[in-house]
Amino acid sequence: MDDHRLSLAPMVDWTDRHFRYLVRQISQRVRLYTEMTVDQAVLKGPRERLLFFRKEEHPIALQLAGSDPRTLAEAAQIGEAYGYDEINLNLGCPSEKAQEAGFGACLLSDPLRVAEILRAMVGAVGVPVSVKMRLGLEGQETYPELAQKVERFAEAGVGVFIVHARSALLRLSTKKNREIPPLKHEWVHRLKGDFPHLTFVTNGGVRTLEEALFHLRRVDGVMMGRAVYEDPMVLAEADRRVFGLAHRPKTRLEVARAMRAYLEEEAFRGTPPWAVLRHLLTLFRGRPRGRLWRRLLSEGRSLRALEQALALLEEVEEEGEEEEKGPKGDAEGPLFLAREGV
Repeated sequence: MDDHRLSLAPMVDWTDRHFRYLVRQISQRVRLYTEMTVDQAVLKGPRERLLFFRKEEHPIALQLAGSDPRTLAEAAQIGEAYGYDEINLNLGCPSEKAQEAGFGACLLSDPLRVAEILRAMVGAVGVPVSVKMRLGLEGQETYPELAQKVERFAEAGVGVFIVHARSALLRLSTKKNREIPPLKHEWVHRLKGDFPHLTFVTNGGVRTLEEALFHLRRVDGVMMGRAVYEDPMVLAEADRRVFGLAHRPKTRLEVARAMRAYLEEEAFRGTPPWAVLRHLLTLFRGRPRGRLWRRLLSEGRSLRALEQALALLEEVEEEGEEEEKGPKGDAEGPLFLAREGV
């Protein structure tokens, strides 16, 4: 359960249990992370809705955010009781909301506080506690300061560091924080060389398995985010190429059929169909009748609409049509506003 070679980034509003289940139909081994979940929500909110996941989602980590050692330790205990394989502390979210509440990336300005938090969390649970962090703040980071933070957090009991290889610019929006600060994956590579006994996962801008495999020659793992949401089938060959498994990957149609059965079960539980369907819109991105698939799901928003769309795509499979030609991104921009929870 401690294999971090390839994982799905936590993305607010997107990596809920329905999308994670979709990813699990494509890869058995990619490590899944929840959306960023604030500790107070775990303690006082709708706990079952926030924390429930299916056994098929293992290995799965719960990402927590907060700034109080006591409440984070308590939330970590609750996450462990729910069966999560790992508890992750968010040290990278640059949003205004995170800054106002004193969690996320702004905590990097107080590494002693972070170490106190981590000691409390590590002492409260038996599963591994990891961190997901930025290189530093405001573009003023230095490698020695980053290495010092890693050393201090490791002394607090953390063995897994997921590093979004950018600085966090707190004056900018979350979206701009994914684009403007330059990526410095080489710093994460260097951390692995300087701390070989620790596990380092690099994150930020990785869009293909080829890129992931490049980094895996230098670090222990790679985390992918928006590229997976834009086309989940980017992970189709992950089990074979990254994890060395021999099973045949599912086709897009096989994944869609599995999600049809899932939606039927979820609808029986009272889940609104769109909660599941919205994650399926890009499943046939760039494929024959892919835009029609998306339109049918968007307009129908029901199990019946999914069944109709499936029937059309099954016809395409029988006819052996070529990939859809022409411009991509057909009204697709608004779909990809997922915010990596740092």
